[in-house]
Amino acid sequence: METPQVEATQVVIAGGGPVGLWLAAELRLNNISVTVLEVRTEIDQRSKALTVHPRGVEVLASRGIHQRFLDESLRISNGHFANLSNRLDFSVLDTPFPYTLFITQARTEALFEEYARGLGATIRRGHRVTGFTEHAHSVTVQVEGPQGPYEIEAEYIAGCDGTRSTVREAGGIDFPGTPSTCLGWLGDVLLDNPPAPGFNRFNEHGGLMVVPLPDNQWRVVGTSPDSVTAEWPGDLTMDELRQKAIDIAGDDFGMRAPSWLSRFGNATRLATRYRRGRVVLAGDAAHQHFPTGGVGMNVGFQDAFNLGWKLAATIDGWASDGLLDSYHSDRYPVGEQLMEHSRAQTYLFHAFTPEGLALRDLLSRMVPESRQFSDFLAGRLTALDVAYPSTDPTAHPVTGTRAPDLPLTGSESSLFGALRANSYVLLDLTADGVLADRAQERITVQGGAPDRTRGAWQDVRAALIRPDGHVAWAWTEEDDTKLGAQVDAVITTVLGR
Repeated sequence: METPQVEATQVVIAGGGPVGLWLAAELRLNNISVTVLEVRTEIDQRSKALTVHPRGVEVLASRGIHQRFLDESLRISNGHFANLSNRLDFSVLDTPFPYTLFITQARTEALFEEYARGLGATIRRGHRVTGFTEHAHSVTVQVEGPQGPYEIEAEYIAGCDGTRSTVREAGGIDFPGTPSTCLGWLGDVLLDNPPAPGFNRFNEHGGLMVVPLPDNQWRVVGTSPDSVTAEWPGDLTMDELRQKAIDIAGDDFGMRAPSWLSRFGNATRLATRYRRGRVVLAGDAAHQHFPTGGVGMNVGFQDAFNLGWKLAATIDGWASDGLLDSYHSDRYPVGEQLMEHSRAQTYLFHAFTPEGLALRDLLSRMVPESRQFSDFLAGRLTALDVAYPSTDPTAHPVTGTRAPDLPLTGSESSLFGALRANSYVLLDLTADGVLADRAQERITVQGGAPDRTRGAWQDVRAALIRPDGHVAWAWTEEDDTKLGAQVDAVITTVLGR
């Protein structure tokens, strides 16, 4: 038998969907060589995801590629929790992008692939990771390609290969959770008599949403009492979809010519470790859930946003102790919250009894009547409230939170434009720019004015912002000499020097 050829790269990414592609781009921004292996030969046009939420747009803006998405998307200034009648108001959120972008996953994936390739990522379609062998300082990845098997020697392997992840299973990482007990259904169809924009209906017969897609198609998606089952009823048919729409809305809207009919379950699982040795997981390989609120893809590429710079810093040797392990400690709680909220919404999506409908009505009324309740749900849905709490009890309250897009006084007009994948930003909010001379490799200094509009930031005189836009540390010291010494000590720690 002919010996498989062996290639070399620093990171192999299994899975070329949005998560794997974003991770590849983050690594290339750090000059890490990366090979993405995707079993599909072309982008799947049947888009599971249709939205990029506000924090997702901030992530794009932090790498300077958001305008392309803004130009191609419909902006929607609200969102829903379990399809309650009253929607969450995103326009009041503290972000430059107080809206959801409506864009198909297929288009998002195409833009991410173009971005990653432009940065020098190697992306191979029609190539499947079949396994790997982990060594003390490397992994040997087995691949099946169009021309036969071959191997790649890498420093790390990233599993971005979905809920049935080969990487997760080969890495011996458990994926506990609960099996599917109910089903949703969808059809991408043409409609001769489409409803008004934003149509949704929920009653004892089921829940139904109808949203426009490109090429004059419409997505008809919903749940129904007969879908509360652990048994697979067979593939969805056009006649069944039409009847469900009639039962719930009294109209099939002239639906015809389906391009995709599908069912999906509520199996809910969370990987016990996001990192084990030279194996890391992101996206659906790490968490599986009912697709409520359109958050899955967003959480996935935000996993990659957290992981990319940490993995690169570890490979390049400038990471502080435990930095790569902090990927799990940062993102695993986000996965737990994702499980909690998707389960809660799944219950409400299937609340067809009189008691369930009463609960839905009560929660729906609370959305406009309680700003605190509405903002809480919106913060979770949009991921704007994600924070990575510090283990230091003396840390300032903004430590670990997502930094807002603060105005700057230098060449960059605001913080998001100043963020880089390969360095921290030191925000000098002193009146006289006393920290300007702290710039060095991996540290850029940006000046700004104290933020008097946000309570938590009013006393902050300096802050160190991570490459993913979260606050690594913040200082309030009024004495400039002491402030400089405190800043120097933290920089030495975070740079592992």
